[in-house]
Amino acid sequence: MPHCIIEYSKELEDSIKPLVLIQAVHAGAVASMLFDESHIKTRARDYSHYKTGTSDNAFIHVTARIMSGRTLEQKADLSEKILNELKILELSSLTITVQICDIESESYSKGQL
Repeated sequence: MPHCIIEYSKELEDSIKPLVLIQAVHAGAVASMLFDESHIKTRARDYSHYKTGTSDNAFIHVTARIMSGRTLEQKADLSEKILNELKILELSSLTITVQICDIESESYSKGQL
């Protein structure tokens, strides 16, 4: 745990590879020191069609789904660590947002096939 899901506007691929985004978000999760690195799952999904407010500016949005029980301070720190790693990439003309969401253990199932 966690599951870090990166959503981004497809045209960003003209200036950065998705793997670089994945590595940055993964590094932010590691830097938080809340998780064993081997448990961090990070993936990315591009969007060709979207609307961002009154413009069509590029975006990156990261959702980190973590097991409940972390403090608000820990969640805020995780959010900042991920955001800071993305800022290091020095992309321009886009909005970056990070959201931390709890997963309730009672409703979470995991299996391996």
